[in-house]
Amino acid sequence: MSKRKETMSKVRKKREKKTNESDNNTNEKEDDIEEEEDEEEQKNNLAQKISNTKTNTNLIDYFTIKPLQLAIDHIRKNICLNILDFNFNKNRIRPINNINIIPQDSQIILYWMSRDQRIQDNWAMLYAQRLALKQQLPLHIVFCLVPTFLVAPIRAYRFMLKGLHEIEKECQQLNIIFHLLIGQAENILPKFIENYKVGTIITDFSPLRISRQWLENVAKKITTIPIVQVDAHNVVPCWHASTKLEYGARTIRNKLHKHMNEFFTEYPPIIKHPYTSSNDYQIKSIDWQAVDDSLQVDRTIKEVSWAIPGYTGGINQLETFINERVMNFALRRNDPNKDVLSNLSPWFHYGQISPQRALLIIAKLRPKFKDACDSFIEEAFVRRELSDNYCFYQENYDTINGAWEWAKKTLNDHRNDKRTHIYSRDDLEYARTYDKLWNASQIQMIKEGKMHGFLRMYWAKKILEWTKTPEEALDIAIYLNDKYNLDGRDPNGYVGIMWSICGIHDQGWKERPIFGKIRYMNYEGCKRKFDVKQYENKYASL
Repeated sequence: MSKRKETMSKVRKKREKKTNESDNNTNEKEDDIEEEEDEEEQKNNLAQKISNTKTNTNLIDYFTIKPLQLAIDHIRKNICLNILDFNFNKNRIRPINNINIIPQDSQIILYWMSRDQRIQDNWAMLYAQRLALKQQLPLHIVFCLVPTFLVAPIRAYRFMLKGLHEIEKECQQLNIIFHLLIGQAENILPKFIENYKVGTIITDFSPLRISRQWLENVAKKITTIPIVQVDAHNVVPCWHASTKLEYGARTIRNKLHKHMNEFFTEYPPIIKHPYTSSNDYQIKSIDWQAVDDSLQVDRTIKEVSWAIPGYTGGINQLETFINERVMNFALRRNDPNKDVLSNLSPWFHYGQISPQRALLIIAKLRPKFKDACDSFIEEAFVRRELSDNYCFYQENYDTINGAWEWAKKTLNDHRNDKRTHIYSRDDLEYARTYDKLWNASQIQMIKEGKMHGFLRMYWAKKILEWTKTPEEALDIAIYLNDKYNLDGRDPNGYVGIMWSICGIHDQGWKERPIFGKIRYMNYEGCKRKFDVKQYENKYASL
């Protein structure tokens, strides 16, 4: 049987099963069968491409050396001696200003770290060391810490700060100076640049408004040295993957596929830096307790015990997923009672580990766990990079104005529909609804700083059903997600909520009250997917 026919056969069986399981409560409109077959073939082709991409490593490298962190170190060192020996792809870079000459009296090269908070497996960091080695200059890193950020509580800040503390220790071993500066970058970086005679600023990439504004403000004040940005978060740089807002996974998947040979590579190592300036030895260690004390955040939302912050914690979580959960990921990933998810989103969010590194490793398992690896590739690569695309090209990524026209129309047509229940933000925040499953989802998020992916959809859609307007629903869902989830304040979070409430990256479905043509989910549908009572009992109370 040809691959095309095999794919079509699988899709038809899947659709028959879906039809047999459907009931009169959902009445969901199905995609055109040819379109669905094409998408399944897209997914298969992309996963096959990733699995077959030559990265100078093999299964033995990753899985015969233990622990995984040691294996990764071993692989990096076998790629090349240092970044100067590596064919760095300059398509990962874009200039932020029109200056391309490094001043002759420059004394250091600076990496302004922001979204990607790690040393190794970081294209921005690698480019910074490449430039520093070429110029024979010391390499410094600066992180600008704002004492408050949106609704991030102490839970989020401590996860981040502990990761940064690990970076400080690693920098000490690598002869790289790490600075933690308190305040807005536009206010503190200009003086730092002047004092240290910085030759070039390299920074990483975020599509979010606030991060882009930070960079724009800095570029307005620092006008004498080059500022360049490197997308160290995506496999394919966001601006290179597509030059426009993509409609959905179907429209971006082939574009990502096209660039795999160019960008899906192993990482070279960050090495011990050979250049030091005389005042480097005068740099004091960071007083992390004083940093914590300076934060102006909600301290009632405590840290969680299941997630160990930092690069080491993230790689250990990845290793646990590979050893204990990946074999059941494809079959059980939509069951909140089964512990089969990768749980990597907090480390991805803070950039403490590289999604590309995770994909490089998972791809090696595809011959053994094809369906699981394909599902992981779809989530960690296609959907994640689609989220960055949406936030980069749609400035209204967190309001109803960011919805497609059909979705705005249908939500407006039904905004005055009668709601059987109306809940305030406080009622929702403290899980005071009639729906025990929804309450349990909210309680899990409050207690653990995470919510199962399947329930995130149900959770957000019920907020639309229980609030006065779509605008209020969006505001509340974003507020709660950003406040409690470790991976809040992230493109994935905004897109997930916009998908649930505004139909982003989705299509119109059968029209119904309140939702209009937005995809509907209900309690009965969840009961068919998993043991709802078991989940409700696990998270019965705060």
